[in-house]
Amino acid sequence: MKGRVVKIWNQWVTVMVPEGPVLARPRGKLSSARVLVGDEVEVELLPDGRGIIRRIEARRNQLERPPVANVDRLLVVFSWESPKVAPEWVDRVLLQGEWRRLAMALFLNKGDLLVGERREEGERFLSLYRQAGYPAWMGSAREKENLEPVEGFLAGEGITVLAGESGLGKTRLLNALYPGLELKSGVVSEKTGRGRHTTRHPQLLPTGKGWVVDTPGFSRLFLPPVEPHELGRLFPEMRERAQECRFRDCLHRTEPGCAVREAVHRGEVDESRFGRYLQFLEELLAERKKTF
Repeated sequence: MKGRVVKIWNQWVTVMVPEGPVLARPRGKLSSARVLVGDEVEVELLPDGRGIIRRIEARRNQLERPPVANVDRLLVVFSWESPKVAPEWVDRVLLQGEWRRLAMALFLNKGDLLVGERREEGERFLSLYRQAGYPAWMGSAREKENLEPVEGFLAGEGITVLAGESGLGKTRLLNALYPGLELKSGVVSEKTGRGRHTTRHPQLLPTGKGWVVDTPGFSRLFLPPVEPHELGRLFPEMRERAQECRFRDCLHRTEPGCAVREAVHRGEVDESRFGRYLQFLEELLAERKKTF
């Protein structure tokens, strides 16, 4: 019988099969294998109602942080106040998703805390990503403001991961969209300005035809393992323009005939996003020097 792993705790795995959830354990050659939430597995049912995982199907992709397999979409949840999330962090998450070819969207939560210029700043920031081709919305999980597009994004078939540091309202967002889940949410520390982890282990939660992963908080993310000349392809607004560069391996720094830099000068590619691209590029080049 085939099913999907929805939760892992201790040595036990909860597998959702057509008849419902089954508590199972990997056995035989799989006893030391690392089973991940999201894995599609083959389960042998035992007389006591429990199961044995006999096979793990090939994974389409895999995230390390959080450890989830077979992801289809990624929703980046962040805030502009209490706490304010660094744009660099947002871009690092998007690069991870682009590298794995996930469908992605952004949700700026806690919009109810933003007034006047602060709200305008948040909207301008979102507009940079809309310009790059990402769906991006501002709203409030606490006030249940503008959650309809988020619900639509989560409702499709497959698995969606919510990416966000602790205290950004991911759990509250899920509770607002799906009250029956009754998930425990945390608060932001007044001393550190950071949230406390309320989700200790990733698990799949049902959302219409699909699943969403309520994940532990994200910390600093490393860049995807790509060659320096491939980094620009992970920025959608740069990807097509890079094809017009004079050199195929153009790094978009000082090379002549760079179509990406020309697009930045014309305002077609956001200067701040391009600046973070250059920052990440230097990081990749520095890492490459260490390995040679």
